[in-house]
Amino acid sequence: MSVSRAILPWAHRSGAYALPTSLLVRLKLGEVPAGIPAALDVRRKAASPAGSTGHGALDRVVSSFGSHVQVSRLHAAARALRNVGARNMGYSEEEEVSGIARVLRFDVAEGTHVGSLAISLMQLDLVESAIPNYITTVGLDGPDMPRRPSGDDDGWDPRDLVNARRALAYEGGDASVIVGVVDSGLALEHPEFAGRLRHGYDTVQLGKGELAGGVALLGDNQGADTNPTDRYVGHGTGCAGIIGGCGSEMPPGLGGDCRMLPLRALGAARFPGRDAAVGVGALSDLDMALVMAAQLGAKVINCSFGTEDDALEPGAPKPHAEAVAFATARGCALVAASGNSGDDHIYWPAAFPDVIAVGSVALDRSVSSFSTHGKHVALCAPGERVRTASLDGYQSATGTSFAAPFVAGAAALLVARANTRAAALDPATIKSLLIDSAQPHRGDVGPGNGAGVLDAARALELLDQALDADETTELGGADDG
Repeated sequence: MSVSRAILPWAHRSGAYALPTSLLVRLKLGEVPAGIPAALDVRRKAASPAGSTGHGALDRVVSSFGSHVQVSRLHAAARALRNVGARNMGYSEEEEVSGIARVLRFDVAEGTHVGSLAISLMQLDLVESAIPNYITTVGLDGPDMPRRPSGDDDGWDPRDLVNARRALAYEGGDASVIVGVVDSGLALEHPEFAGRLRHGYDTVQLGKGELAGGVALLGDNQGADTNPTDRYVGHGTGCAGIIGGCGSEMPPGLGGDCRMLPLRALGAARFPGRDAAVGVGALSDLDMALVMAAQLGAKVINCSFGTEDDALEPGAPKPHAEAVAFATARGCALVAASGNSGDDHIYWPAAFPDVIAVGSVALDRSVSSFSTHGKHVALCAPGERVRTASLDGYQSATGTSFAAPFVAGAAALLVARANTRAAALDPATIKSLLIDSAQPHRGDVGPGNGAGVLDAARALELLDQALDADETTELGGADDG
């Protein structure tokens, strides 16, 4: 899970690959003209993009690069998602304040140096951020690849490491709790997902010629639709099995009876010299999926992808900032893989304070050699040889991408438990419970790997203790009155 460093002709000075003809620009509050359509409507040909922003200084900067521009609002308004052709109407205060209502997608002419254009736009007072439309890949960096199907797990069920059986006996989950899986899509007809899926969405929009030479796009990579099927990659299917699999021919998902909302934000591509398909996603598509997951009711979102900080332009805005702020404001807990660099590194969205960053441990509770560490990592979970679903059956998966779903499943159980107690649970409390309940690391584990190893059962017990204490306090207050 990383930004691709394949062939990078459109980056400014950094090592990040960006689409050659688009960038994302966030304007200050009150500066976005009402008439700019939502990208969903433009993609579905229900509206035409704007030819300018209406801001003279901004439009002059764009034209100085010799660029014809098409402008749309990256995110639709939640209350207008069903209003085809008018999804740019009625943004809420949360959507305005978080910034998602103010993010514009600029599609510019071929040959435009989008990195330099972004830097120039950042000099304008009305612009809060401008960033190239970076590309993220999954399945390109070794351990974060779905492994070959295997029935030989050496007798090890990594779910025992996180007390999954005891947790599911304690709290079986709640079908009203939705977990967003923003990834490469799912094998929707897989038997492990029977009765476990909500209707999802496909936000992938990658055009021919937008990737480096020799990279071949596979399958559906254009437009936007309601079919989040993955036929080539399998990354999202593996993550979803760990969260909400039925347990037909593998251990059940840790989220129990939760329902999963599949968001296909990573398309499929084949890179030179590689046989396996790779998940490829633009920043715009990932952010659109994150926001839609929150708008459609997800209480937890699994983010097994990341954008490497060192690959970005120095001082550039951080990817996914508006989407993370919005989802958190909506009460949605975000869980992200820490990365597979094997060193102290920063990936976004994992490094945002509101996000729960997850590293990987092995059977013996040692930290996996590939697991990215740093002070932002909250805790670890099993990320080696995890039996889970695949496109054509089952697989043994390795990588922090497959550690994060354990924590997402545990978070879903916490929300379900709170529901049974008629209590609300905010993202900060979920993160605190998971950290406070973690099993301490082995003595030889160094710093930067979080509080320890996930203990889903203990997290549920801590939640009940906190709710019991709250009820006692309330009763005491009533008696005193």
